[in-house]
Amino acid sequence: MKKNGRKKKISVGQIVNYTLLTLLAFICLYPFLNVMAYSLSGYNAVLSGYVTFYPIDLTMDAYKQILGKTQIWNSMRTTVIITLVGTAVSLILTIFAAYGLSRKDLPGRRFLTGMILFTMYFGGGMIPTFLVVKSVGLYDSLGALFIPQAVNVFNFIVMRTFFRNLPESLEEAARIDGASYMHVLVKIVLPLSLPIIATIGLFYAVGYWNNYFDALLYIKNPDKYTLQLRLRSLLFGEELNNSGANLEGLGTQVMTQSLKMATVAVSTIPILVVYPWLQKYFVKGVMIGSVKG
Repeated sequence: MKKNGRKKKISVGQIVNYTLLTLLAFICLYPFLNVMAYSLSGYNAVLSGYVTFYPIDLTMDAYKQILGKTQIWNSMRTTVIITLVGTAVSLILTIFAAYGLSRKDLPGRRFLTGMILFTMYFGGGMIPTFLVVKSVGLYDSLGALFIPQAVNVFNFIVMRTFFRNLPESLEEAARIDGASYMHVLVKIVLPLSLPIIATIGLFYAVGYWNNYFDALLYIKNPDKYTLQLRLRSLLFGEELNNSGANLEGLGTQVMTQSLKMATVAVSTIPILVVYPWLQKYFVKGVMIGSVKG
């Protein structure tokens, strides 16, 4: 008789797979670990080049310098506002467009969908877009950072596919009971669509949080800089001279490097905190939304 508690044997193939996956995960995590290690290491350790993926001579001086700058907090606030408002606007527009164009009884549905898909492959270009943004009065305003790119066509396609795969009987039963299209959307469709909404919302939020090129084009006032644009200024040394002015010789060089890495960490960690809260919806939303075309 076989013992019920006998352990299963691990094959050579599984060992190879686990080893390769572990190595791949480490390769992906190493840049982030290296940034964190540099930002938390002492001056002499950074200068000597001994820092790899763990801090040496642990210190928080770089973070004290960065978090003590009012410009960082102003840029953080601006980026949070843009991320929250932009994600909300993008989700609302994407949901309405996807739901409307997923209805088979909508007149001109194919034409409207084709017009939206056309913008996915052909665009006006950077200079015409800049001229349009400036002509409508959005230049040097926060609206320029989310209004021109409020709807992502790929996200629209994924959400429309999800809505098309929902059982038609649910909507038909609600319509027979006298429910309007808005009532059906709010009371029936959206509660069933939390996985795809969370997934698309995460796509939009990460895009707005990491976007710096639009801010570089459309924002002129330094007080309106986003966190990523402020990070660019710091990495190019435009705002580090004052931070290291009180240090001399060797200390200034090391402190500059630590400040750069600490700024990268400060701009990365907040958006990473969001992932665990949406992880349970992420994979499910992407898979369900891409089953059928």
